[in-house]
Amino acid sequence: MKIFKFGGASVKDAEGVKNVAQVLQETGITHKVVVISAMGKTTNALEKVIYNYFENAEELTEAIQFVKTYHHEILEQLFADKTHSIFQKVNHFFEELETFLNRNKSPNYDFVYDQVISFGELISTTIVSEYLSSLNIKNTWLDARNLVKTDATYRDAKVDWVATEAQIQQQIEPQQLYITQGFIASDANNFTTTLGREGSDYTAGIFAYCLKAIDVTIWKDVEGVLNADPRVFENTQLLEEISYEEAIELAFYGASVIHPKTLQPLQKREIPLLVKSFFNPKNKGTIVGKGKIITPYVPCFIVKKNLVLLSLSALDFSFFVEENISEIFALFHKYQIKVDLIQNSAISFSVCVDNKFNNVDKLITHLKAKFKVKYHKNVSLYTVRHFTQEAIDLLEKDKTILLKQLTRQTVQLVTKE
Repeated sequence: MKIFKFGGASVKDAEGVKNVAQVLQETGITHKVVVISAMGKTTNALEKVIYNYFENAEELTEAIQFVKTYHHEILEQLFADKTHSIFQKVNHFFEELETFLNRNKSPNYDFVYDQVISFGELISTTIVSEYLSSLNIKNTWLDARNLVKTDATYRDAKVDWVATEAQIQQQIEPQQLYITQGFIASDANNFTTTLGREGSDYTAGIFAYCLKAIDVTIWKDVEGVLNADPRVFENTQLLEEISYEEAIELAFYGASVIHPKTLQPLQKREIPLLVKSFFNPKNKGTIVGKGKIITPYVPCFIVKKNLVLLSLSALDFSFFVEENISEIFALFHKYQIKVDLIQNSAISFSVCVDNKFNNVDKLITHLKAKFKVKYHKNVSLYTVRHFTQEAIDLLEKDKTILLKQLTRQTVQLVTKE
């Protein structure tokens, strides 16, 4: 089988959904599992629903209506027959959403997040599946929550590989076409979980591993993996080949084209990952697999914004030793803080962190009880793999450098712009 993954940008409107059908018609409509994300910026819109549910109840109805209107506009452009069952199916999902919000008793933000956010993927895949059926493209819609089983770590669930592989192999027949959701799963109690933001790529990797797929194709609005984000950097280049190891390094440092967890199951079974343009499906794109480190061999630029730089030292100016560092990392784990860069000296410890779960203020308060703490919020972390001096000079221009670290292959700069 082949695994296809279409992100939110590829199904952001009616034309995008039609293009998905065209890509399938050009590449073959059997022996495939197609993983699809929520449409456009639906995830952001549902995050606003969740925010209003907890913090601003007066605007909750309006936030839900925004999501409804967006999807109904797409439906009206795809289905001329307004009595088509798809309208009822989509309305039923919104009824389920509102019922959950009315009946929920849990104060756990992460739990509520996963139950609500999943409706984006459920609705988008239902629309795509029904549209394909209207074109006489036979397909089966699958609820990924019945297939991908995880623990109960809401918003960042860990996959139960044994249970997941058993479910996927039991419910999927290789010769058919299946439409399913990225990003979402369920725990042992069948509550919805999610695999982390941008986890749809990971879902594709999970299905590929469990089905021993020929390859995985991630369809994007770019020609493949570029050496930098074209929205941030000029004169970007297409990377034709990347090794698994190099792709994992790029993902670790924050390259957004490939999800960090996607590559691990693929590497285990040496399943190639293709990144291609859904505008030009016949173009080669980028191949990630066994082979050369990177082709062409050029510097690769990555930027992560809105990070926090913490600088810690002992209150009595004593040495910063392993015991201190161990205690700090225990707190990072407690507050769900992701570490992006570490640098330490005899009496200080600096770390650049991602505040994804908005717990950094609680962390700082906790740290101040034992350490002297300095911090800078809203910093940017620039990373260059395979750097040249010219690349470093380009990054340092017109920026305030708060921290700089060089290794053999990589340079990283924390900047305040």
